[in-house]
Amino acid sequence: MTEIVLGVGASHSTLMNTHWEETLHKDRAERFRDALGTARDELAKARPDTVVLVGSNHFRGFWLDLIPAFTLGVGECVASGESGTPKGPQPVDVPLAQHLADSLVEGGRFDAAFSARLQIDHGQSHAIQYLLEGLDVEIVPLVVNVFAHPLPTLERCEQLGRAIREAVLAFPGDRRVAVVGSGGLSHRLPWPDWRDPQGEDEEFMVGAWLDGRENWQDYDARRREIIRAAEACLTPEFDDKFLTLLERGEAHRLTAYTTEELEKAAGNGAQELRTWLLMAAALDHAPARRLAYEPMPEWLTGMGVAVLEPKAMHTATAAGQGA
Repeated sequence: MTEIVLGVGASHSTLMNTHWEETLHKDRAERFRDALGTARDELAKARPDTVVLVGSNHFRGFWLDLIPAFTLGVGECVASGESGTPKGPQPVDVPLAQHLADSLVEGGRFDAAFSARLQIDHGQSHAIQYLLEGLDVEIVPLVVNVFAHPLPTLERCEQLGRAIREAVLAFPGDRRVAVVGSGGLSHRLPWPDWRDPQGEDEEFMVGAWLDGRENWQDYDARRREIIRAAEACLTPEFDDKFLTLLERGEAHRLTAYTTEELEKAAGNGAQELRTWLLMAAALDHAPARRLAYEPMPEWLTGMGVAVLEPKAMHTATAAGQGA
């Protein structure tokens, strides 16, 4: 019998690796890092065999020559290793990954793209570094397009999470599966709408996204300079509202936002909340436990961590506490 044993949502930032010593709000940074450690301990306690790892891609594994809305890794998976994140081949649960790809298509609900040689970046490898370190698990990587418009709607991401839940639970093998959503919360990256770049920096970015497949490293130094020069744009009120919805098991209410409305409310980086929403739907919107929220202007991002236990486990725990 295959079961879903835990869900985790966690923000990511490579500035944790590259600019820790320059971080001004060290107390906030340490609380966030400690919360990642707590989430990792929760994962270890849940004993998953496989982690469905839902993340974004920052134009190091996907480029404008081909941008699917959703891509499942069903074979080889290689992490690009930028900014001190893990590099090289990652262990993939190929039977489960291929089952998910087949089930989504045969169920008539999603024609998700797949890759037998997938490259991921810190949108997923940051979670591998901080949440899966030391765990004997394989992954099923799922990349969601959150940066190259047009984006899949929030409603479509929530529907995919539900479909993945059904497919995982129908897997004929014997798996304990966790689901991790990596990204968010509120932040604004100095990234253009690729369809209408304005100025030299934006034109450079779009050129890197279009031409970087074979030599993305050649563009990286200037990319980092542009990002480091950006002014932080955080919205803690929005982040608290979203995390409260997650705690109530109501993250599906995020689907009320259009892509444009979400960017206006919390910045273009908040489009990564699609990964959290998908994860929450895969957990059947079980109530979450918020482990941390820290606004980190030095990292340009509102940093959050939350854990979702399956509803049956959550109910049993609540009953035990009330006894």
